[in-house]
Amino acid sequence: MNVVVLGAGLLGVTSAYFLRQQGHDVTVIDRQASAAAETSFANGGQISVSHAEPWANPSAPLKLLKWLGKEDAPLLFRLRADMRQWLWGLQFLRECTPERTRRNIAQIVRLGTYSRETLQQLRRERSIAYDERTQGILHFYTSEKEFDGAEAPAAQMRELGCDRRVISADEAVRLEPALRHIRAQLAGATYTAEDESGDANRFARELVTRCEEDGVQFRMSHTVTALRASGGEIDHVEATDGEGRFQQIRADAYVLAMGSLSPQYARSLGIALPIYPAKGYSVTMPVKDASMAHQVSLTDDEYKLVFSRLGDRLRIAGTAELNGYDRDLNRVRCEAIVKRVEQIFPGAGDASRAQFWTGLRPATPSNVPIIGRSKLRNLFLNTGHGTLGWTHSCGSGKSIARIVSGQKPEVDFAFVGV
Repeated sequence: MNVVVLGAGLLGVTSAYFLRQQGHDVTVIDRQASAAAETSFANGGQISVSHAEPWANPSAPLKLLKWLGKEDAPLLFRLRADMRQWLWGLQFLRECTPERTRRNIAQIVRLGTYSRETLQQLRRERSIAYDERTQGILHFYTSEKEFDGAEAPAAQMRELGCDRRVISADEAVRLEPALRHIRAQLAGATYTAEDESGDANRFARELVTRCEEDGVQFRMSHTVTALRASGGEIDHVEATDGEGRFQQIRADAYVLAMGSLSPQYARSLGIALPIYPAKGYSVTMPVKDASMAHQVSLTDDEYKLVFSRLGDRLRIAGTAELNGYDRDLNRVRCEAIVKRVEQIFPGAGDASRAQFWTGLRPATPSNVPIIGRSKLRNLFLNTGHGTLGWTHSCGSGKSIARIVSGQKPEVDFAFVGV
C-alpha cells in the first residue's frame, strides 16, 4: 500500500519508520527543509512516563486564576477574540475533575510505558545515538503543598506500572548532587528510575537516515495547501514544492501528523480536532561548571520546567502560553527560565551564550493524544501529543502503523475509530 505521512516531526518520522517496517511504500511531506525543525527542534528532551499528570487536574483552575495576566506564569492563557481558544478552555476546565484526571493519567501512562519500551528496542536494533541518558527522571518540589499534591498521582502511576517513588529531600540530593545548593528549600521529590532523556531532534534526524536506507521518500520544502476529499475518503493532497510548483500527491492512505497545524487541515474535511497550540519555551546553554551542572534529568513541578543534560549542553524547557499561533519570543518568559536555572544551579551554564527557542505544542484539553482512524476511510490521525510528543512518539508511530495495516495495536489505549 502507498501511504503518505503529512509532517516530518517526531510523530511523522516514527509513523513513517513503522509503516515501512509493515511493508508499505511511504512518502513523508513537510514544509521545512529538514525533519524535526519545528516542535521537535529544541524540546525538553525527556522520555517521561512519570510526567503523566495532565495540565488539566483538580488544582489547575485556582492556579490559572492566580497566574492570569502574569507574564512569567508557568501556564498563561493570553485571552484572545478566538472562539477556538475559548471552546478549548472550557473543555480544559471540564477535564479538571478528579475522575477525568485519573482516567487521563491511565491513558498517558499506558501509552508512555509502551512507547519507552518501543524506543529502547528501536535504539538497540538500529544503533541510534542521540545524547541519551538512562539515569531516570527526578521530580523535585520546593513547595510543601506541591509535594503533598504529588503523592496521589504518583501512587496511581505505581498502580499502573510506572514506578514513580516518593523520596526525601536528602535522597534527592544523593541522586543528583547538583541539587545541594537548594537543599534547604527542597520539600521532597519523586524518582522514576526507568525514565530517560535525550536529544529529540537528533533522534528524529537519525531515524530519517534509517528510513531513507529502508526506502522511505521524504519530500521536504513541500507546503501542503489542501487535502481534497471525494466519496468519503481523501482523493489527493495538494502541495507546492520549494520552488513554488503546484503538485497533486495521491496515495492509498494518509497519516495526519502535523502537530498544531492538524486541526486547520482537518477542519476543511469536516473533522473537528480539539487541539490548540500551546507555545513552549526552551533555553539551551553550554555547560560552564560541570561540578554545578546536573547529570540526572529533572522536573521542577512548581515552575513547570524540565532540565536535561545533552552532552556538554544544558536544555531547560517548559511553561505554556496559549496565544494562538504566535511564535514570538517573550523576553520576560525567557529570562524567568534563566533566573530559575541560576537559582538552582548557579554558574552551571554559560547564560551569556544561551539560545532561546519557542515551539507550538499541539495540546488537547485532556493531554491525551488523538491516534487512530478518522471518519474518512483512508485518513488516519497521529497528533495532539502536547508536551509529551517525545515520550509518546515511538509508541504512537508503531500503533498507527498497525492500525493502517488493519492490525490491532499492542497497547491498551483509547484509540479513536478503532
